[in-house]
Amino acid sequence: MRRLVRWLACGAMAFWPVVAQAEWREARSDHFIVYSDDQAKDVVRFAERLERFDATLRLLTKMPATPIALPNRVTVYMTGDMSSIARLARSSNVAGFYIPRAGGSVAFVPKNASGNGIDPEEVLFHEYTHHFMLSNWAESAFPPWYVEGFAEFFAPTRFRDDGSIEIARPPMYRARQFANGMPISATELLTGDPRKIDSSALYAGGWLLTHMLLLDPARRGQLGQFMEAISAGQPPAKAAAAMGDPRQLDRDMARYARTGLRYSVMPAGAVPQPKVTLRTLTPAEAAMMPVRIRSRRGVDRKAALELLPMAQRLAAPYPADATVQTALAEAEYDAGNYAAAEAAARRGIAADAQAIDAHVYLGMAQMAQARAAHDTDPARWKEIRRSFLAANRIENDDPEPLRLFYQTYQVPGQTPNENARAALLRAHALGPQDRGLRMEAARALLDMDRAAEAKQVLGPVAYAPHGGATAAFAAELITIIDRDGAKAAIARWQKGAKAEQDDEES
Repeated sequence: MRRLVRWLACGAMAFWPVVAQAEWREARSDHFIVYSDDQAKDVVRFAERLERFDATLRLLTKMPATPIALPNRVTVYMTGDMSSIARLARSSNVAGFYIPRAGGSVAFVPKNASGNGIDPEEVLFHEYTHHFMLSNWAESAFPPWYVEGFAEFFAPTRFRDDGSIEIARPPMYRARQFANGMPISATELLTGDPRKIDSSALYAGGWLLTHMLLLDPARRGQLGQFMEAISAGQPPAKAAAAMGDPRQLDRDMARYARTGLRYSVMPAGAVPQPKVTLRTLTPAEAAMMPVRIRSRRGVDRKAALELLPMAQRLAAPYPADATVQTALAEAEYDAGNYAAAEAAARRGIAADAQAIDAHVYLGMAQMAQARAAHDTDPARWKEIRRSFLAANRIENDDPEPLRLFYQTYQVPGQTPNENARAALLRAHALGPQDRGLRMEAARALLDMDRAAEAKQVLGPVAYAPHGGATAAFAAELITIIDRDGAKAAIARWQKGAKAEQDDEES
């Protein structure tokens, strides 16, 4: 389920450099939860900057600041340095990264940055802009150049000490893409196959074209016309007619790169000072942070088995702590120890009946055991649903219990009822940034013969800049829906699922 980095011999040295018994803090704001072992004032300042960035996006896009339930806030882990973040990401030269999940999107950034290349805060702002876009324009299928260009437009946002905010700054870490001229033409961005465009050119060119279309008075209104045409189903080449003569557009973009770039300064007080609440984690919570960080990053089965002894050792002194036992339940579950995961989740619930994740892992562990036993008894599955219903009663707006409630009906002999399907669609509405959940919602809509809605839900997946095989599959399904309807799309989906099952069994 979740992936994880290796631990070194006997757990004596952690791959992730967390200081033993470090004082960890949690900062909460309207849209973020920050965990860090940094100084209290620095944790608060970081959370405030994140919240001010969200407020800046909302002000400039005229998006209201609606309340967000705790499970839907982005959780940011700020600890370590850039090298440890790169190891956690399992990728070199990574200054920070973000993972979109329903009811639990997470980001990882260093508290100590080297200052070379891209700033970790710029990475986080870029990724949070993606999160913001998916959350507020959930069913809009924006082309890849604009998805990345919009994120790059806001990534270099700078908060001055006097309270003013610089926006639309050039992302200087993209300068090398322009060292030998334009990395890509506007025409190629608008009409070319995004799968064949070099990613660095897509980012740099997408930023420049977005910057010009948003801020150049001569191009005012053209971006909106282009997006309306795309939304109406027009091919990019036809929609690009909104930009006028393509050769002139290419010349204008090249000239804009040389002479037209400007950034704006929002005055101090343009966005409100956010409210941030800070608390120091208990010794039990702090002790479990190395496990929580790795679990939240995500582990495969092999890595989970390597993590488990440490999770068990750290949790042993705290059998009555809900947070610790829930973290242990997750570690046991990821390692495939479902009975042990169930036991840990029950201890978590006994310690705190309002611990949502403990109820979730109790149900997940029970569901895994029932599936392993090929148990299709409706009574057992009804009992499993109680855990997800309990979590939903604690927090109605947590998408994960709703999604899992739907999945309890995916058992031989059972069919999702109207209530289960409504729960899944509600989960998607709460967590539209989760690509897997989006695909589940699209399939449910096809089963309900709501092909037009399914097509709309599939759109952002098909256009995802880094969607890979899933994006190609979503695009194929959209084509089938347009040509042959919902039943044909379901047949294609079932064919793909059978092929995957055959591969697993072979």
